[in-house]
Amino acid sequence: MASPRLETYCCPNRDAATQLVMHFQPEVFCGVCIGSASISLLLTILQLLPKKGQSPRKMPKASSSSTILLLISICDILGGVGIIFRSSVWLGFPGFIANISVVNGTDVWPSTFCVGSAMWIQLLYSAGFWWLFCYAVDSYLVVRRSAGLSTIVLYHMMTWGLAVMLCVEGIALLYYPSLSSCENGLEHAIPHYITTYAPLLLVLVANPILFRRTVSAVASLLKGRQGIYTENERRLGTEIQMRFFKIMLVFVICWSPNIINETLLFYLEMQPDINEMPLKNIRSAALITWIIMGVLNPMQGFLFTLAFYGWTGWRVDLKWRKREIPWESMSSSTVGENAYPSPVNYQSNIHDSKKISTTDSQQTDEAISMLSEGNTSSDERLTRSSPIYQGW
Repeated sequence: MASPRLETYCCPNRDAATQLVMHFQPEVFCGVCIGSASISLLLTILQLLPKKGQSPRKMPKASSSSTILLLISICDILGGVGIIFRSSVWLGFPGFIANISVVNGTDVWPSTFCVGSAMWIQLLYSAGFWWLFCYAVDSYLVVRRSAGLSTIVLYHMMTWGLAVMLCVEGIALLYYPSLSSCENGLEHAIPHYITTYAPLLLVLVANPILFRRTVSAVASLLKGRQGIYTENERRLGTEIQMRFFKIMLVFVICWSPNIINETLLFYLEMQPDINEMPLKNIRSAALITWIIMGVLNPMQGFLFTLAFYGWTGWRVDLKWRKREIPWESMSSSTVGENAYPSPVNYQSNIHDSKKISTTDSQQTDEAISMLSEGNTSSDERLTRSSPIYQGW
C-alpha cells in the first residue's frame, strides 16, 4: 500500500506513531499486501487483454481519453509490483530488514532498499492521481471541443513532472541533512506528507466539480444534437454520469482509509505518550485502518478497470490481429452527403451548410462516444439507431 510512513520508517529516529504501525504484525500485514496486490495485478491485466468475440473499440483519433485510462491502469500495475516486491523482501529477509536505518551501520543496502521501494510506490500512485485529474480535465475539454492530440503531450509533462518534483522534494526535506541523521520532531516531516497527499486531495476536490460540469455540458450537447432530448439521449447521459460516479466511488473507497489513518497517527504523534490507556481506542483504530489500507490501496487498479470498462470477461484472445481502420463512420457520412446527385444549379451555400452540420454532428458523436466508451455492451450498441451512437 502507499503511505508516507514507508519513507518515514527509513529514518533511524522515526516517530513513535510510525513505529506503532510498521511493527504491528509485519508478517500478517505484508502477507495481506502481497495477496491483495497479486489479485489486483492479475485481474487488471485480465481486464486489459483483448477478448474473443469483442470488436475493437473505435475511438476518435483526437481523443486522449483512452490513452489516459490505460496509463492510469499501468501506474496501478507498476505500483502493485512495487508493493509485492517490498512486502516479499520484508517477509523473506527479516535480517536484512532489521538493518534498516541502523545508526553508524556500514551496510547501505537496507536503507537503499527502504527508500527506493517506498519512492517507487509513492511515485507511481501519485502519477496515477495526476492522470485521474487529467482525465477529468480532458473529459470537460472534449465536450467543449477544446482537446486534441497535442493535449496528451501536455498531460505527460504535467503528470510526470509534478509527480517526480513533489516526490523528490518531499524526500529531500524528510531526509535532511542526511538519511542517517534525520531531524527530530514532526515539523520536518510535514512537507513530505503534504507533497504525498496533495494530488490525492486534488482529485477528491476537483474531479467531482469537473465531472459535474461535464455532465451538464453533455446534456446541453445532446439536446442541441437534434433539437430534442429522446429516451436514448437521456439514457446515454445517465450512463456517462454513472461512469463518473463509479470512478469517484472507487477512489473514495480505496483512499479514504489513508486519510483516516494519517489523521489518527498525527493525533497520536502530538501526545506526550501514545501508549497511555485513554489512547487505546485511537491506537486500535489506527491499526485497523492500516490493515484496511493494505487491502484497498492495491485493489484500486482492478476496481478502476471495472469502473472504466465494466467486466470484460474471461475469454482472452491472444492472437495478433491487424488493427481495423474505422471506415464505417467515414463511409456513412459520405453516403449521407452523396446518396442523391445534386442538380447542377444546386446552391453552394446550402451544400456548405450541410457540410458544417455533418462536421458538427461527427464532433458531437466523437465527444459523446469518448465519454461513454466501455459502459455498454456491443450488442446494445448495435441495436441503437440514434445518430448519437454512430462511431462507437
